[in-house]
Amino acid sequence: MSDTVTRRLRVRAPELAGRGWLNTGGTDLSLADLRGRVVVLDFWTFCCVNCLHVLDELRPLEEKYADSLVLVGVHSPKFEHEADPDALVAAVERYAVHHPVLDDPELVTWKAYTARAWPTLVVIDPEGYVVASMSGEGHAHGLSVLVEELIEEHAAKGTLRRGDAPYVPPPAPETALRFPGKAVTLPDGSFLVSDTAHHQLVHLEDDLVTERARLGSRAVFQEPQGLALLPAEVAARVGYDVVVADSVNHQVKGVRLADGAVLTLAGTGRQLRERSGSGPALKQDLSTPWDVAWFADRVVVAMAGVHQLWALHLATDPADNTVAVLAGTSAEGIRDGVADEAWFAQSSGLATSADGSRVWVADPETSALRSISLTDNGFEVETHVGQGLFDFGHRDGAAGQALLQHPLGVTVLPDGSVAISDTYNGAIRRFDPVAREVSTLATGLREPSDAVVEVDGDEARLVVVESAAHQLVRVPIPAEAQVVDGLARQTQRPPTELSAGDVELVIGFTPPTGQKLDHRWGDPTQLMVSSSPEAFVREGAGTATGLARTLHLDPAVGSGILHISVRAAACDGDPVTGEVPEHAACHLYQQDWGIPVVLAEGADTELRLDLRGV
Repeated sequence: MSDTVTRRLRVRAPELAGRGWLNTGGTDLSLADLRGRVVVLDFWTFCCVNCLHVLDELRPLEEKYADSLVLVGVHSPKFEHEADPDALVAAVERYAVHHPVLDDPELVTWKAYTARAWPTLVVIDPEGYVVASMSGEGHAHGLSVLVEELIEEHAAKGTLRRGDAPYVPPPAPETALRFPGKAVTLPDGSFLVSDTAHHQLVHLEDDLVTERARLGSRAVFQEPQGLALLPAEVAARVGYDVVVADSVNHQVKGVRLADGAVLTLAGTGRQLRERSGSGPALKQDLSTPWDVAWFADRVVVAMAGVHQLWALHLATDPADNTVAVLAGTSAEGIRDGVADEAWFAQSSGLATSADGSRVWVADPETSALRSISLTDNGFEVETHVGQGLFDFGHRDGAAGQALLQHPLGVTVLPDGSVAISDTYNGAIRRFDPVAREVSTLATGLREPSDAVVEVDGDEARLVVVESAAHQLVRVPIPAEAQVVDGLARQTQRPPTELSAGDVELVIGFTPPTGQKLDHRWGDPTQLMVSSSPEAFVREGAGTATGLARTLHLDPAVGSGILHISVRAAACDGDPVTGEVPEHAACHLYQQDWGIPVVLAEGADTELRLDLRGV
């Protein structure tokens, strides 16, 4: 790093303040305690799939620079449930977070560092100054370059202090299941469960405890989630019975129950960066598939990492399988209508209706129940319950005003209604598609993430995957459900004040040392802007190249949410000339923002967001 850059960036890092610390053995940390080390703050929230991607990206850096780098997670919650300290403790274990975590439920540190998105990374040098901020995914390479520069610079200055990180692992708990994700009923009445944190599938007897078999291992699965039992005739043709969403491996796999054989059906094992794709399934990157369902002679995949639904067509030979985007643009939010123009938000639960006419979708980041169906006009998407990215709660009644909180699962009940695993409310909710009303079937559960129907004679009940309690439990379906008139909640992010009329949107992006924006085939950037409501942005919406744009915000609307997505490709350049060689390695940086905005007289006329700023 040059002296010029170092001098320009003498911005003192604000102190780390919150409710308390995890993974430190009970010790509170301060920036003074970390002086002499390179510090990376990872602003995250455990509902956010992009944050989970970044956790995985950072693991190699933690190991490589263990004696010089301290990674600190700053957990700044989006949902009310995420502010529960016990829920955070569980999430830190669930996602194998092996560094100190600051519990920031009031967003004190989030505000001090002016974070605007989950995830955001902030780099602090060994002298306690902020030197860079980065939003979104894909920064591992650039971050590694920056950390090496800081280590070299401060080793030469004598301001680098090497040593062990302040991470203290908590005691390792042991339970038969650990954060199970999804379940499916098998023809003989037994259950197959994704034992997510143990990286296996477990075949349970109908007592929900006795294990018939464990399938796979960490070498085969990485945090498996959704399961779908194939129709018998399809299973006989392809040679396996169950399809599995292998989330962290970014693959879809098939399992033959007779001998436990596992086959890869889709995905290369690399995370999808382009947010689109089609063609041979085994050559296509995927992004955190979370659930699967059989629908219209194909496997529908909830591709949580890119906010889309994909279709996987199964051939007799997996080498001939194909995939394609079924619905969703990759923009995050609620937008209905034709499938290729719809928006989703981390879709994580799927269930096909009894008549096969639609797939119900749990869309957790918008706390919504959605569906996709095949009509005369093609596939269409509809929202049944849900308001948007920042509205949630526990409120029953008419579907148009009912509220959920980050639901992860959906289950079709015998009467055609839909049971919703309302995960962050700890409840099972019911949507009646005829009356268009929502009610509550059960409460007091610990992060229910899925459920299956069990029929015993004339009686039907639910077997619920109670993920944070590490078990499956039976829950009766009451003849009359409760009606809860709870509070409506909103994510407690302060809105950004902007001036009405023309506002300049500027995305800051500084490629890492040794990389250049590659203009050989045109502008390597893309900026997509939209709003909720759509009328909020009168001019300037849409998709185009460039990292700056003029938006005209309508004063008659007054407030709304700006949905901003940006991508920038930077390639390794010649260190002397700066030119990009023909076969240079390239890196894609991208981020989505959903920014609440209120128009105010005299407010800023520029909105600056850093994709990678120094």
